[in-house]
Amino acid sequence: MNPYVVFLLYLGAILSFVFVTLLMNRVLGPKPVASTIKLEPFECGAEPVDSRNVRPIAVKYFGVAVAFILFDLETVFLFIWAVGAQPLTGFMLFTFFIFIFLLVLVLLYVYKARLLEEVTQ
Repeated sequence: MNPYVVFLLYLGAILSFVFVTLLMNRVLGPKPVASTIKLEPFECGAEPVDSRNVRPIAVKYFGVAVAFILFDLETVFLFIWAVGAQPLTGFMLFTFFIFIFLLVLVLLYVYKARLLEEVTQ
């Protein structure tokens, strides 16, 4: 059997299972009635008491999040590069060193900006 046909059959089985599950939930599931309490904002299990208590999140935490995502993605791309670079040529080695250079450059920037120390203060 053709691999594309097998893939399409598998995809069809997955999509039909999702469709049947959602349909059964709609038909057999509970039908909640909207009330004023139900439509009230809800977050983290805490009811909003006073709007004066709301404070914005400090920017320093976003910096740590961006640095984490950056290093996480670079690690994934490095793994993909290692798997895809089977015949190691000079061009592949050059791209590897550019990638590592950029990774070290970002790491030095995070260290120089004291991004991680600022969060603990």
